[in-house]
Amino acid sequence: MKNGQVKKLLLLLLVLPVVVLLSASVGSADLSVAGSLRLLLSKMPYFGKWVDISDQKEVYQTILFQVRLPRILLAALVGAGLSLTGAVFQGMFRNPLADPHILGVSSGAAVGATFAILSGIRLSFFGLGAVGICAFLGALLTIFLVYQIACIREQMSSVTLLLTGTAVSTMLSACVSFLMSIHQEGIEKVYMWTLGSFSSASWTKAGYLAVCLLICGAGLMALASDFNLLLTGEEAAQSMGVDLVRLRRQVIFFASLLVASCVAVSGVIGFVGLIIPHCMRMIGGADYRSLIPFSLAGGAVFMVLCDMMARTVTAPSEIPVGVVTSLIGAPYFIYLIYRNGRKG
Repeated sequence: MKNGQVKKLLLLLLVLPVVVLLSASVGSADLSVAGSLRLLLSKMPYFGKWVDISDQKEVYQTILFQVRLPRILLAALVGAGLSLTGAVFQGMFRNPLADPHILGVSSGAAVGATFAILSGIRLSFFGLGAVGICAFLGALLTIFLVYQIACIREQMSSVTLLLTGTAVSTMLSACVSFLMSIHQEGIEKVYMWTLGSFSSASWTKAGYLAVCLLICGAGLMALASDFNLLLTGEEAAQSMGVDLVRLRRQVIFFASLLVASCVAVSGVIGFVGLIIPHCMRMIGGADYRSLIPFSLAGGAVFMVLCDMMARTVTAPSEIPVGVVTSLIGAPYFIYLIYRNGRKG
């Protein structure tokens, strides 16, 4: 990255802890920004012995470390993951309107979550409940189905992937509607899950998603040079040594695993992977060696802010974070359609 890009990225990374501190201080409990900062510093290895928190109530410490921080961390990780996958899908499909759910991941997760909610099954694995586990499995099975259908004669084009993902997503959405129609008593729970929320956040879920983001993010970052070559066109990229079939397989594996993990812990949250990569391109450029880290940081900041709004706008009640992201993202989506329409 160039010096200017590095400075912008560092500035964005400095904004993240400020946003985290602000979000940790906002809520129904009367916890000030200074109080939150002192409590956070008290847990750090070097600063802890110099910070006096004797005047802070124990209940405030519980609220901060057991309720708000896990939620904030999970929101940041989900935002980073969705933004990253949106950026790579837009590059792979060469489509500015591509988002993390373009291959039907959210519809598959919704089928799994709907089944778990309506059946009332109880199970737990690595901190994930039945709904999260079924959503994760549903998302992975959907990707496997889309991949198998799209691999016609051992070839896989971007157009075939898009069409297959759209068809499978439509079919699975119909399955969710059917299940809801015959089990109307669970409609509200299913509907709220599809809007996305971090209300069930925990340190375990955040840790699980952090590991997944680290692995998948590293895998996608290793493909940054191939994405840059792909910007010149598929034929040109192939002439410069890019194996498009292998690239698509790797992107589908890493990106779909990351999206499935995000959906499993938060439900379906739209527009993050659509609007943040475009914003980051305007700030840091289209080079994927800089776009990927910019998307990670920008997505984290954006999602923490959206979750803070979801918790506070109608306090003490809470609105789904997916509603907030949609209210912000939908107008920008319309703008993208208008801009691309004018370009022909």
